Amino acid sequence: MSFLAGAVTRVKPSATMVLTQRARDLKNSGRDIISLSVGEPDFDTPDNIKQAAIEAIRRGETKYPPVLGIVPLREAIAKKFKRENGIDYKASQTIVGTGGKQILFNTFLATCDAGDEVIIPAPYWVSYPDMVMIAGGTPVIVPTTLESGFKMQAEDLDRAITPRTKWVLLNSPSNPSGAAYSRSELKALTDVLMAPKNRHVWVFSDDIYEHLVYDGFEFTTPVQVEPNLMDRAITMNGMSKSYAMTGWRIGYAAAPDVLIKALDLLHGQQTSGACTIAQWASVEALNGPQDHLPKFRKAFVERRDLVVSMLNQARYIKCPVPEGAFYVYPDCSQAIGKKTQDGKVINSDEDFITALLDQEGVAVVHGSAFGKGPNFRVSYAASTALLEDACRRVQRFTASLS
Repeated sequence: MSFLAGAVTRVKPSATMVLTQRARDLKNSGRDIISLSVGEPDFDTPDNIKQAAIEAIRRGETKYPPVLGIVPLREAIAKKFKRENGIDYKASQTIVGTGGKQILFNTFLATCDAGDEVIIPAPYWVSYPDMVMIAGGTPVIVPTTLESGFKMQAEDLDRAITPRTKWVLLNSPSNPSGAAYSRSELKALTDVLMAPKNRHVWVFSDDIYEHLVYDGFEFTTPVQVEPNLMDRAITMNGMSKSYAMTGWRIGYAAAPDVLIKALDLLHGQQTSGACTIAQWASVEALNGPQDHLPKFRKAFVERRDLVVSMLNQARYIKCPVPEGAFYVYPDCSQAIGKKTQDGKVINSDEDFITALLDQEGVAVVHGSAFGKGPNFRVSYAASTALLEDACRRVQRFTASLS
């Protein structure tokens, strides 16, 4: 009999964490490494948010918080949804988590029994399928294409739904592709969910990159597009990406009372409330000035355009222009079957990124880890100088293939 539970043996390590740690180890050994594998803004947390945390410490806000979150933050979350998304959630319908990851994990744990299905478009964030499997559910992967902008089509969603479908999981803008659903594209999907035969399906909207959209793109979320979905939807967001607060570990969500109560139960037995100091900082983030956001977006769009241009000049690479987030997801299918300088054949996107790291010291993540290859993900949350250097190395690497 195995000591480890079956759920643990079914789960793979996070590819982004594995690649990031490998790059870190190589750098510590003296290699010249540029790591573009982790999804973390390189900006510092805005000063007003840091100051709010300092003031909370000085006030003695260092005790256990309520499991669901401190009242001022839950009120700020409800106001945010009303102000920015036009959605009327009560503060009592919100919850704060130790990052968005906890909310995702516990939502599936609270709702999925063995055999329950969760529809996930590919490419997807690496943790989604494993979270579903740990909870006992079954991930149902719906492939997308470069031609569709890496977005699930309404007919594909409709075909994927079965009587066992519990959830459809949407992430817009997307990690890893940066693809974002327009209002009309979301409406086509929500129309499928509103069909009488599909009324048993809930929608999980991961909106963590909401504020990082470019070129005039208008962000919308499913419940905003179809208010009648409100009683079977959870809308999740967080502080990490838009406020450069990755290490503060605050995610939040709004959902019907039945799900909030279940998440309250699980959080209470798992972590209790999220860090009190980080919660007070998040109150300031949501209620305070938002003038850092245009600066973030301006820097990211300049970096995106640089990376897309330089990668499209690389041999064997085709890189689409994403609508949001801070990733590009180039196609490297033309490199499959080629040989590296030391004679190794590239048989997969994982071979491609391994050879790129070994030969040129650039760390990216293979697309097959996100359920869609042969591609690779590049995070452009780095300085322009580093991105230029990294892209030149990619160009040199692909030019050396034969």
